[in-house]
Amino acid sequence: MFYHLLFPLKTYFSPLNVFRYITFRTFSAILTALVLSLIIGPWCINKLKELQIGQFIREDGPQSHHSKAGTPTMGGLMIICTMLVSTFLWADLRNPYVWLLVAVTLGFGVVGFLDDYLKVIKKHNQGLTGRQKLLGQTLIAVAASCWLFALPDFLPTLTIPFFEDVRPNLSYFYMPLALLVIIGTANAVNLTDGLDGLAIGPVTIAGAFYAIFAYLAGNAIIARYLKITFVPGVGEVSVFLGALVGAGIGFLWFNAYPAQVFMGDVGALALGGALGTAALATKQEILLLLVGGLFVVEALSVILQVSFFKVTNGRRIFRMAPIHHHFELKGWPEPKVIVRFWIIAIILGLLSLSTLKLR
Repeated sequence: MFYHLLFPLKTYFSPLNVFRYITFRTFSAILTALVLSLIIGPWCINKLKELQIGQFIREDGPQSHHSKAGTPTMGGLMIICTMLVSTFLWADLRNPYVWLLVAVTLGFGVVGFLDDYLKVIKKHNQGLTGRQKLLGQTLIAVAASCWLFALPDFLPTLTIPFFEDVRPNLSYFYMPLALLVIIGTANAVNLTDGLDGLAIGPVTIAGAFYAIFAYLAGNAIIARYLKITFVPGVGEVSVFLGALVGAGIGFLWFNAYPAQVFMGDVGALALGGALGTAALATKQEILLLLVGGLFVVEALSVILQVSFFKVTNGRRIFRMAPIHHHFELKGWPEPKVIVRFWIIAIILGLLSLSTLKLR
């Protein structure tokens, strides 16, 4: 690990002591992932074009999206690569939480890659079936939950926002919650990924706020002051999430409207799984409903639309689901939908920070 290689020199060069600080390494991870993304981005896009890995547009989608057919997809591979390289350079690789997040990211990335591979390269209808995707996601989420349970300092308690002394111990009932958080977040992010830059923006914002939560929860003094659950070692998750933020910003440079590349399921599922796992590790599971409120609304819009359609034999609540398509069909230009959703994501993140002191 890069910063460990420099530690022996700290006796002679006191400025190198900054490598001990999580904050310094988090910002370094952001910049490293960002620079790497900007450097390799053009090469990745050209390579995807050469391999003819282009986006498939559904016939029942908005008519304005048909012009996007053929745009390079599976750009999530670039996000994962730059994020992990930056993490390996700056994070403490002795930390189990770092490896947990790396494993979940890669696991969900593999499920997304297989889905994209079948759809885009093999032209196999809609890729993996719903059952196949759910099975793969469940296996990874179960492994992640068992990993958390095995950590000696991790308690299966549930943090309730606004109530400092209400932390019920769910014991083994914590596992179903963990599965719901990880799988639900991964699929909610995937559903949100329908417009240029719409998903990566809120993912980056949520990653930034959870990096703050990880730092606070991993610092005994600050955690005691804020009266939040102290989780020894979880502060190192900030470095991983910093790498996610940097990789996300770098990808957004190419994914902004009009997009030069899409992340595909390989990116959306991997990033969503990582965010859900970070929420569990930092003991801010319920707060994910607020930080990732945009993803929750997108997922609920699909659930409500499908349920209402079945119950009423063909009637709809929205013009189209997920809800971002509803606003498109109402006449909002795509960039307006995207930027307004970003603004909402920022507001929700700021509101989540305020709950840490309102107890």
